[in-house]
Amino acid sequence: MKTETIIAEAGAGVTSGVTPTWTDLDPPPRRRPAWTRWAAALAKHLLMIAVSVVALYPVLWMVASSFRPDSEIFGTASIFPDSFNLDNYTAGWNALTKPFSTYLINSAIVVGGAIIGNLLTCSMAAYAFARLRFRLRGPAFALMLLTLMIPIHVVIVPQYIIWAKLGLVNTFVPVIAPKFLASDAFFIFLMVQFIRGLPRDLDEAARIDGAGHGTIFFRILLPLMTPALATTAIFTFIWTWNDFFSQLIYLTKPDLYTVPVALRSFIDATSKSSYGGMFAMSVVSVLPLVLAFAVGQKYLVRGIATTGLK
Repeated sequence: MKTETIIAEAGAGVTSGVTPTWTDLDPPPRRRPAWTRWAAALAKHLLMIAVSVVALYPVLWMVASSFRPDSEIFGTASIFPDSFNLDNYTAGWNALTKPFSTYLINSAIVVGGAIIGNLLTCSMAAYAFARLRFRLRGPAFALMLLTLMIPIHVVIVPQYIIWAKLGLVNTFVPVIAPKFLASDAFFIFLMVQFIRGLPRDLDEAARIDGAGHGTIFFRILLPLMTPALATTAIFTFIWTWNDFFSQLIYLTKPDLYTVPVALRSFIDATSKSSYGGMFAMSVVSVLPLVLAFAVGQKYLVRGIATTGLK
């Protein structure tokens, strides 16, 4: 009876010029059995676990090797150490001319200066490109983006000559000062795109109240830029902490070594190398990265969740 009614309604639709729909005549979709859905989910999770183990294997092997003596490090590929011997940590901490805490402090100084410089100058440059109207703004922005394609190895020689003539080699100035000159185009571009997403009504309302560019930037836009600022801080920390090339060029005194340069000192081509101590101090140097990412991710998510107009 229901089918005859549907056919009659379809016929009426044809005579009235309305295209009939046959959705009600289609059979309902067949649902897969529960055991197939469970098997698909299990296979997906097993694949994700396998990929994660492959990606994390070098780190796990490094952690396990930090507890082994040098004679056993390259004799096994297992990620499970036979014993938890802390001799490598005590030996590696004092293996170089200075305790390893000296190199951690040096890296902290460089990273702290780089973060402050990038957050301050890159955000100000981004505000200028995103909000101000000035001559040759477009070509200047395009030129800034072109610097992303220039590798550091191309400009390191003229930069070194400049810093050497200024007598600032073997100081922290060459690795910190460029950050206060808005030299990281990637972060400028990131903040420009973020500021462009903020409504201009905020600027107009502030100008009506008599606010200038400084007040608009520091008191209105900067608090709303928390996600972009957090992303800049996290990536600046990771990239600067892991930077080896520029720090090796400018910091040649052992007292000024940072963590990457100090780790390289454990490998000596002319004498015995301390792989156990190097792996142990590598684990120590990775811990600040993990901690910074965990803390920074929390503030990043919080900033994204609380950003916007209420």
